Amino acid sequence: VHRNEASAGRVEAVHRALVLLKLMAEEGSLSVTEAGHALDVNPSTAQRLLATLVGDGFATQGERKRYEPGPELLRPGASRPIPPLRTRLRPYLERLFERVGETVHVATLVGTEIHHLDGVEATTHALRFGLRVGVRLPAHQTSAGKAMLAALAREDVDARYQVAMHGTRGADMNVDLERLHQQLAKVRRQRVATNFEESEAGVAAFAVSIGVIDGERAAFSIAMPIARFSKADLPRFGGALVRTADETAEALRL
Repeated sequence: VHRNEASAGRVEAVHRALVLLKLMAEEGSLSVTEAGHALDVNPSTAQRLLATLVGDGFATQGERKRYEPGPELLRPGASRPIPPLRTRLRPYLERLFERVGETVHVATLVGTEIHHLDGVEATTHALRFGLRVGVRLPAHQTSAGKAMLAALAREDVDARYQVAMHGTRGADMNVDLERLHQQLAKVRRQRVATNFEESEAGVAAFAVSIGVIDGERAAFSIAMPIARFSKADLPRFGGALVRTADETAEALRL
């Protein structure tokens, strides 16, 4: 089939919808303006196409009026490449940042370490916590690590640390397992994990586990200079973390 023959048989509206689906899968989210530019159409046409995708469950509209992959696009068994975890979680990470106005990260649990996959830095504060994207830290010293460890059975936590403590870095781990289990029990009751200068001096951090996504255990966290933290911040941060994690789990059908 020649290219012009294939184009002649193409249903333009379907083609445009498929282009938008691919862009959402690749970028994580899409605005009406970005959709219009990608398709070379006016905003009203892009808006109608995106609204149709929302109506059929292939897209959802977030708080910033950006369109994100919907449950039909993300459901297990869908015959499409699954975007990287960082891409899938980016819209929800941005949503968390909009709610709290502090530096936020998403991290995964690997053994007894957390890996910071992505983050959004709060740049408007004179005194702020910088990004830690790409940084690995001991799970038991971080809010994100404790949030994810709390989702594991006690035997799994013990097994991970027994392996780590017998490894090359075991002597430097400085972990009290009994104290850690006490902290994890508190996290299970309250759901929100905290870190007050455990991972580094001057930091206050809070986190909630999202769950297991594509085989990776992930968590959202908020970090700020402890000098700016007050006890009144904790309910607000905890509520935003729980709400965002629940929205993420529902959207990704975890």
